[in-house]
Amino acid sequence: MKKVVIIDDEPLARSIVKQFLKQHEDLELIDECSNGYEGVKAIEKHNPDLVFLDIQMPKINGFEMLEIIDEEPSVIFTTAFDEYAIKAFETSAIDYLLKPFTQERFDKAIEKWRKNKAQPLKTVLGETVQKQLNEDQRIVVKDAGNIKIIPTVDVMYIEAYDDYVKIHTKERYFLKKKTMNYYEQSLDKANFLRIHRSYILNINQLTRIESFEKNSYRATLTNGAAIPISRSSYGELKAILGL
Repeated sequence: MKKVVIIDDEPLARSIVKQFLKQHEDLELIDECSNGYEGVKAIEKHNPDLVFLDIQMPKINGFEMLEIIDEEPSVIFTTAFDEYAIKAFETSAIDYLLKPFTQERFDKAIEKWRKNKAQPLKTVLGETVQKQLNEDQRIVVKDAGNIKIIPTVDVMYIEAYDDYVKIHTKERYFLKKKTMNYYEQSLDKANFLRIHRSYILNINQLTRIESFEKNSYRATLTNGAAIPISRSSYGELKAILGL
C-alpha cells in the first residue's frame, strides 16, 4: 500500500479527494490536514508516497509549507487558483488539479504519478520564479522544529551563507535555503536593496552611511550592526535616499 496525505483547508475538497481515492485500492489515506502547519507535521511523521496539496491556505500557503520540509514527497496540487499552475509545475509537481475536478481527471493525475513518482519534488521552490506568494511581506523559516513567520518589516538585512542565507532580525538570525538572487528579485525593491554581493539591506533599518577604509563604505543599522556597501551599489543607495 502507498501512503497518501491530503492537505486542504476546505472540508468539502478533502472529502472529494477521499471519495476519488476509493477507486485506487493500493492507495491508503493515512492523514488529512486543514492547514500547512498540520501538513508539515503529517509529512514528517508519515513520510507519505503522495500528497494532495492545496495552495491558498491559512497561516502558511502550500509553497511555503513545502519549502520547510526535509524529505521531498511527490505532490499533486489541488486548488481553485489556476494562476498558480505554472509555478506548481516549476516545482516539479506531478500534476495540478483545478477545482472542481472529475474522477476521470483525478485518475489521470494518479496515473501520471505512477509513471513519474521517482522524480522528487525539489525544495528549491521559487528559484526560477520572480516572486513567491506573500514572500514580499513575510519569510517562513523552520526553527528548532517549529515554523516561524518573519514579517519582512522585521528583517534587518540578509546575508549570504554558503548554500543558505541568514535572515537577520533584531533578536537573532535564521537560516533559509535560498539564494541571494532569489531575495533580490522577490523582496519589495522600495524597501530592500542589494548593497553588496553578500548583503541585502532593509533600507528602513539604516541609520547612517560612513566611509570605511580606502574608497569603501559601510551601512550602520538601527541595531548597531555594520555591513559593507560595494562601490557599485553606493550610488544607487544614495539615489534611493535622495542624497
